[in-house]
Amino acid sequence: MGAADETRDGVSLTNLDQPLFDGAGATKRDLVDYLDAVHQRILPGLRDRPLSVVRVRPGQDSFMQKNLPKYTPDWVRRTSVWAEASHRSISYALCDDRRTLLWFANQRAVEYHPTLGRAGDPEHPTHLVLDLDPPVGDSFGAAVRTALLVRQALTDAGLAGAVKTSGAKGLHVIVPVDPATTAEEAAAATRALAARAERLDPALATTAFIVEDRGGRVFVDSTRAYGATVVAAYSPRIRPGTPVSYPVGWADVEAATPADFTVKTVPALLGDRDPWAEALPAPQRLPEELVAEGRSIPVARVQAMHEGKRRARARREAG
Repeated sequence: MGAADETRDGVSLTNLDQPLFDGAGATKRDLVDYLDAVHQRILPGLRDRPLSVVRVRPGQDSFMQKNLPKYTPDWVRRTSVWAEASHRSISYALCDDRRTLLWFANQRAVEYHPTLGRAGDPEHPTHLVLDLDPPVGDSFGAAVRTALLVRQALTDAGLAGAVKTSGAKGLHVIVPVDPATTAEEAAAATRALAARAERLDPALATTAFIVEDRGGRVFVDSTRAYGATVVAAYSPRIRPGTPVSYPVGWADVEAATPADFTVKTVPALLGDRDPWAEALPAPQRLPEELVAEGRSIPVARVQAMHEGKRRARARREAG
């Protein structure tokens, strides 16, 4: 081990002074120190959930890792999930404790994407996700205005959500739901809420899955359902400056600047608080009329696939 290396919680940490990635403005040590500083706040969102991570190796493109590598220590908890697409069983990590989080940090795992449901119970997600994806350019303000539409749609349905930056260019609205909620009900309710937000201001928000149909509007993505993941609150992102997905709170969202929340700034901003735990409402029962409305709305990704085929056929016939 070189002079820069150390051991924490039984985990050997190596190459700590290497740059994390091009444009990170941070070293591997900064990542380790950050995740260690926030471990008590990030772990509740990771615990007991199949975890995908995005890793970055020196001189290589980042990649998402689902299946644990063979050299994973046997003290890392894991769960097997059948992947229909690849027809194989995938061994996902369960990042339940500081030691596992430090091991991932040493693997240069920068981003942490847990599933919406807990291990062994994918049919019962614990929350809905509305992912607000603004168009290219400096359009965070548009994402904020769209988040306020989603909040209005939630209020109108008798529900409440919490908001955080995605750590990229958008926002996530998270709605904790009753444990009896099925994945199908959650997916339907998410589609209905997205459609209701779009109806409140169709010049600002859109549920159009096909990018060229969005017309410079903010995409309200309702497709995070079933086996989907969402980046955890407090997770770093592989973006210039190494920003963090950060709870901004409804009162402060309009004044938020995502670039202010990075692996270097967040520990001091947090102090002793856990604003995400404070912001999350208690689990809620989904109104039956909301679920029924959502069942009548086609799944955006499926609809887009059919529409893409239809357009390709029309182009061929026109040509």
